Amino acid sequence: MTGADIVVIGGGMAGASAAFELASAAKVVVLERESACGYHATGRSAASFTENYGTATIRRLAKASRPFLERPPEGFAGSPLLAPRGMLTVARADQRAALRDELERALEFVPTMRRVSVDEALALVPVLRRDYLDGAILEPNSMDIDVHGLHQGFLKGIRRRGGTVIVDAEVTALERDGRRWRVSTRAGPLSADIVINAAGAWADEIGRLAGAAPIGLVPKRRTAFTVDAPAGTAVEAWPLANDVGAEFYFKPDAGRLFVSPADATPSLPTDAQAEDIDVAEGVDRLERATTIAVTRVVRRWAGLRSFVTDGSPVAGFDPEARGFFWLAGQGGYGIKTASALARATAALISAGRLPEDQVALGLSAAQLSPARLRGMPVDGGMPATARA
Repeated sequence: MTGADIVVIGGGMAGASAAFELASAAKVVVLERESACGYHATGRSAASFTENYGTATIRRLAKASRPFLERPPEGFAGSPLLAPRGMLTVARADQRAALRDELERALEFVPTMRRVSVDEALALVPVLRRDYLDGAILEPNSMDIDVHGLHQGFLKGIRRRGGTVIVDAEVTALERDGRRWRVSTRAGPLSADIVINAAGAWADEIGRLAGAAPIGLVPKRRTAFTVDAPAGTAVEAWPLANDVGAEFYFKPDAGRLFVSPADATPSLPTDAQAEDIDVAEGVDRLERATTIAVTRVVRRWAGLRSFVTDGSPVAGFDPEARGFFWLAGQGGYGIKTASALARATAALISAGRLPEDQVALGLSAAQLSPARLRGMPVDGGMPATARA
């Protein structure tokens, strides 16, 4: 039986980033059920970095992640992880109040947010219909994220720091044996002091294997597809265009347009596939908001974004399962918050508290702890029963 200090279940962005942070001081093994890491949610991301999206906790985590994305460690990636791509949030006349409220909320976290006129919005995204637009706001410092580069940087960094990544290693059983966990997998057994549950949409299933109460995770399907850009139109400089009512968004993608109807259909944990009705809804919403006439959908896909009841991520030791750490519920925000959540995970495990820069942003261990979902108190970053 292979021994480790920490076993991380899940090799997507959450598990890879956490293992990267932990591997410099602990013997870490990452277990991935698929034949390659990042097959599910990580590989199906919209690749957008925005500080104006999600709960207050998520927005703070995004701000805490930005320094890493702007200045990753030497040798981490072969090219920049961020590229300019502002975000234009648009509204119809019936959404005027929602746009006003969105700007008010946004300015608390993103002081560079500003209202733009209809003429300015049309200059930024010329295909928008003038008769559709009533107003817009702009997040000028929103960015595109090189998701593949970020994920591969974490995976390579794990190995450079002495960690191990094992694929085709679905976890079949978890058993607490004294002070250690016995982890049965299709690649063989392991033992570890701490198990980190970064299994994405399958996190509650892994929790059940460990005898932990579920956190109430609900995977929700999000559809995306690409269409051809209007003939003769240079689209690369356009910002991401986002509807204030979360009805659609689109942005340039390798000379085409990446489009989503922003659907959120509850689903079982699965290899999500795009449904015809959701693609059709996305096409209809795009055509109503723009002058684009879609003649073909080039490619379509779907992914699962997993949420708990309050919409914020879960990062912390289970209050009742000793040595079992949840890292789940990132929703559609797991890429942009990965660095901050990984550092939070490492700090909570090693010291029982968050990094000082995250505390200064208004984050607390209690906001992330799974204990909050069960109405249980949190003592610092770690319930007393959780230490390995």
